[in-house]
Amino acid sequence: MVLRWYTVVVDCHDVRKQAAWWAEALDWKTIYETDTECVNIPGWVDEDAMRNTPWERIGPGMVFVPVPEGKTVKNRLHLDLAPHTSQDRDAEIARLEALGASRVNVGQPDEPSWTVLADPEGNEFCVLSSRDA
Repeated sequence: MVLRWYTVVVDCHDVRKQAAWWAEALDWKTIYETDTECVNIPGWVDEDAMRNTPWERIGPGMVFVPVPEGKTVKNRLHLDLAPHTSQDRDAEIARLEALGASRVNVGQPDEPSWTVLADPEGNEFCVLSSRDA
């Protein structure tokens, strides 16, 4: 039996706004949208790709669901994002900040090789050093 990592679920207050933010940040697309759930998948995925990719090799999507409570502590799980070596890492961080991300301190060491940011609702994620694999 093979399990597939299907989605990352993001608890939030405004599911439409959060889904739109993450779609813009990652160049993904929202394929399902209501006031109680939104689903994002990579922008390159289409029906042909889904049909021709083995089940266990299809990457996860993101699902946004509403919760009444606000975020109060550091996430126990977060996303690590990495630009390609052909990209300007600082420009990518500036782009995310222009979209509404903010820099946060979660206890990282001085001058780490990653930058900790938070999305508009405070969910932390990291932008790592540039990579080619």
